[in-house]
Amino acid sequence: MQIEKLYDIYKQYPSISTDTRNIEDNSIFFALKGANFNGNAFASQALENGATYVVVDEAEFANGDQYILVDDVLKALQDLALFHRHQLNIPVVGITGTNGKTTSKELVYAVLSQQFRTYATQGNLNNHIGVPLTLLSIDDSYKMAIVEMGANHIGEIEFLSNIARPTHGFITNVGKAHLEGFGSFEGVKKTKGELYDFISQSGGTLFLQADNAHLVEMAGQRTFTKIVKYGFSDTNAIVGKLLMANPYLSIAWKEGDKSESYEVYTHLTGSYNTENILAAIAVGLEFGMNPATINDGIASYVPKNNRSQITKTSRNVIVADFYNANASSMAAALDNMQVLTADHKVVILGDMFELGDESFEEHKALVNKAKSLGFERLIFVGKEFFKHKDDSAEFYETTDEAKAAVSTLNDSFILLKASRGMAFERLLEVL
Repeated sequence: MQIEKLYDIYKQYPSISTDTRNIEDNSIFFALKGANFNGNAFASQALENGATYVVVDEAEFANGDQYILVDDVLKALQDLALFHRHQLNIPVVGITGTNGKTTSKELVYAVLSQQFRTYATQGNLNNHIGVPLTLLSIDDSYKMAIVEMGANHIGEIEFLSNIARPTHGFITNVGKAHLEGFGSFEGVKKTKGELYDFISQSGGTLFLQADNAHLVEMAGQRTFTKIVKYGFSDTNAIVGKLLMANPYLSIAWKEGDKSESYEVYTHLTGSYNTENILAAIAVGLEFGMNPATINDGIASYVPKNNRSQITKTSRNVIVADFYNANASSMAAALDNMQVLTADHKVVILGDMFELGDESFEEHKALVNKAKSLGFERLIFVGKEFFKHKDDSAEFYETTDEAKAAVSTLNDSFILLKASRGMAFERLLEVL
């Protein structure tokens, strides 16, 4: 089927489904395939559950007028999203980076939604499936869009940028993550820089953390129509200063060389989030918002999903930051934990995934760093950390093994940091 015809159907039934467990009435079901499933086999069930049309790519499953046969369901979804993107005449802010993508996206949304009807990536729908689904959720009522883009292989940000076609964008930072897919830190920079390539080539607006040497180097390799610089030095268009991070952040900020400054108090922990806040401020100012409204948005944001989230139980205070982890975010979390004022500081770190050949050395470096900071109790969990076991800290090979050990903690201020696959929510349950 030609994309124009599929788009005509989408305009009548603009709700898209890819999971028969979450079918909405009058939706279009795209029968995607995965390593362990074939969505074509669930097409008839999707119709039974309320879908009006199903898109399949195997002729044997196309059994009637409600079945749309295409060559490749995933490509059809992506092509439909791109076609729809071309119909959207609104600013689209693209965000990628090693750490802080989702927090930055939520902060930008918190700011822009104070003044504009804004759509932002839901959850972690930031890949080759999630980005098309995000775009197809934006209807004519929205005036702004924010699209988060993630990657673990070279070329992915280029691909996603060519679908989302951001008019504005920024990279939060670059660090050592997904090294199995990127090959090296230079591979990380190349891939994240693909967003810069698109912004440069399309004449869009770049927001640049101009005190980050890696980002400045990457931006300097390209030519941009407009750059809005934010950071901590006075040469930036938006200048920020951390006032307090104990445990919640408060910052002061001002526009360039203007004398008037503004203070904002947040629900975020971690001084590393200061630059994510400044990025959101830069975006708000670019779209003509006043400082008071911007600050209202920043102050209203409450982190969730175990991303720099402070959780108080009946016995302990926990910095729950185990949605994901890599070498740079681990180091930043440790630095933040050290400067917090609290009695009985306990650090519990779990394995970082997808570090490839550098895994051994990166885990070793974090063990050494954590030991040097003088925490009251230090606990490492996972097979990679266990390779560095000695008598100066506690080591457990699995999360379940660590569970009994940490369940006795009381009156402690605890950092929980690990890759998502370590399932540290099981530790949070007993703290």
